[in-house]
Amino acid sequence: MAESLKDRVREKLLRQIAEDGGYPSERGEGNDPRLVALDDDLAALDEALDDDPVIEHLAAKYWVP
Repeated sequence: MAESLKDRVREKLLRQIAEDGGYPSERGEGNDPRLVALDDDLAALDEALDDDPVIEHLAAKYWVP
Protein backbone atom coordinates (compact mmCIF):
# COMPACT_ATOMS: atom_id res chain seq x y z
CA MET A 1 0.00 0.00 0.00
CA ALA A 2 1.35 3.43 -0.92
CA GLU A 3 2.01 5.97 1.77
CA SER A 4 -0.46 8.79 2.06
CA LEU A 5 0.50 12.37 1.26
CA LYS A 6 0.24 13.15 4.96
CA ASP A 7 2.74 10.37 5.76
CA ARG A 8 5.15 11.60 3.09
CA VAL A 9 4.96 15.18 4.35
CA ARG A 10 5.56 14.00 7.94
CA GLU A 11 8.59 12.00 6.80
CA LYS A 12 9.99 15.03 4.96
CA LEU A 13 9.48 17.33 7.96
CA LEU A 14 11.12 14.86 10.35
CA ARG A 15 14.06 14.47 7.97
CA GLN A 16 14.45 18.27 7.70
CA ILE A 17 14.33 18.63 11.49
CA ALA A 18 17.01 15.95 11.90
CA GLU A 19 19.21 17.50 9.19
CA ASP A 20 18.88 20.93 10.81
CA GLY A 21 20.07 19.64 14.18
CA GLY A 22 16.99 18.33 15.94
CA TYR A 23 14.10 19.93 17.74
CA PRO A 24 14.70 23.38 19.28
CA SER A 25 14.08 22.01 22.78
CA GLU A 26 16.70 19.26 22.23
CA ARG A 27 19.35 21.83 21.37
CA GLY A 28 18.49 24.05 24.32
CA GLU A 29 17.81 26.86 21.86
CA GLY A 30 14.25 27.81 21.24
CA ASN A 31 15.06 30.63 18.88
CA ASP A 32 16.26 28.94 15.68
CA PRO A 33 13.52 30.18 13.35
CA ARG A 34 13.92 27.32 10.85
CA LEU A 35 13.51 24.64 13.51
CA VAL A 36 10.61 26.47 15.12
CA ALA A 37 8.85 26.76 11.75
CA LEU A 38 9.43 23.07 10.98
CA ASP A 39 8.14 22.09 14.42
CA ASP A 40 5.06 24.31 14.00
CA ASP A 41 4.34 22.81 10.57
CA LEU A 42 4.71 19.29 11.96
CA ALA A 43 2.26 20.13 14.74
CA ALA A 44 -0.23 21.53 12.20
CA LEU A 45 0.16 18.39 10.10
CA ASP A 46 -0.45 16.13 13.09
CA GLU A 47 -3.69 17.99 13.88
CA ALA A 48 -4.94 17.89 10.27
CA LEU A 49 -7.58 15.45 9.11
CA ASP A 50 -6.81 13.39 6.00
CA ASP A 51 -8.74 15.76 3.69
CA ASP A 52 -7.48 19.00 5.28
CA PRO A 53 -6.06 21.52 2.78
CA VAL A 54 -3.14 22.18 5.14
CA ILE A 55 -1.64 18.87 3.97
CA GLU A 56 -1.58 20.06 0.35
CA HIS A 57 -0.16 23.41 1.45
CA LEU A 58 2.68 21.77 3.40
CA ALA A 59 3.36 19.33 0.56
CA ALA A 60 3.80 22.26 -1.82
CA LYS A 61 5.86 24.22 0.70
CA TYR A 62 8.31 21.36 1.25
CA TRP A 63 8.22 19.95 -2.31
CA VAL A 64 6.69 16.59 -1.43
CA PRO A 65 5.46 14.72 -4.54
